[in-house]
Amino acid sequence: MTEFVLNRQTSTENSTQLQPKDRIRRWVWKLCTATLILMAIGSATRVMNAGLACPDWPLCYGTLVPKAQMNFQVFLEWFHRLDAALIGLGAIALTVVSWWNRRVLPNWLPWASTFALSLIVFQGILGGLTVTEMLRFDIVTAHLGTALLFFITLLIIGTALLPHQGTGTAGKLPWVGLIAAILVYLQSLLGALVASRWALHQCLTSSALCSVMYSHIGGVVLPSLAILAVVLLSWRTPALHPALRLLANMAGGLLVLQVLLGVATLRLHLQVEPLTVAHQAVGAILLGTLVAFTVLGWRDGVGLETNRLHEV
Repeated sequence: MTEFVLNRQTSTENSTQLQPKDRIRRWVWKLCTATLILMAIGSATRVMNAGLACPDWPLCYGTLVPKAQMNFQVFLEWFHRLDAALIGLGAIALTVVSWWNRRVLPNWLPWASTFALSLIVFQGILGGLTVTEMLRFDIVTAHLGTALLFFITLLIIGTALLPHQGTGTAGKLPWVGLIAAILVYLQSLLGALVASRWALHQCLTSSALCSVMYSHIGGVVLPSLAILAVVLLSWRTPALHPALRLLANMAGGLLVLQVLLGVATLRLHLQVEPLTVAHQAVGAILLGTLVAFTVLGWRDGVGLETNRLHEV
């Protein structure tokens, strides 16, 4: 979706005419979409208490496809693993193709692809540990945190490969976007900690872990202010690139939606599972929007400076 927003004209390209850089860019966006789906499925697996539906790892009941034991919870956990395995294969392919075509690609791309692959390998290890360690809260939190880092890495690669003609009007906006993205990432980790420790349920029933829950609720203030700064500064920046303005507006809209989902989830005591899944998914999309805004903002200034050097 982000690629469509930032560069609609690329959708009309003939695949047979694509250069290695363009093929890799399209592949990265597909991996981004699959990763977002994976995180949503992971959230659904948690809220449906399906994290240990497959008691062994990496197989499920000792088989690749547990037909005899298949129910909705087993399917969620099994499909979560299947999607993760496919993304892992996709990351391997991305790394191999990047190194194979390194002479016609930006120097940073093979290394960035290798870093993404290392994250997905580490993520797989954490995935196994979540089962063998019986959903230990710190491992579950690290599992989501690593997934978000992998998602961010793919977004940086994909946004950096997009054709973009800078206007040089972004100014300090990329730095504001970076601060907002970091704060949203930290807030996502707090949310993962609340979820992995079931802090909301425990606080409501026995007043335990309320400090963990309140830290997540109170933590929304700083990232919200940073996102509002991105939106307001974008509105006040004349001749800002339309893609940057659109991404800033998207971030503002996603912030409102995320706050509403959070309030609804809290008031309904996590009883409506789709709301909880949507809350995490929208948070990931918000983080991705800020990352794309930051990368594109930096390219906005760099691209203009490069054009000036060419003119000289």
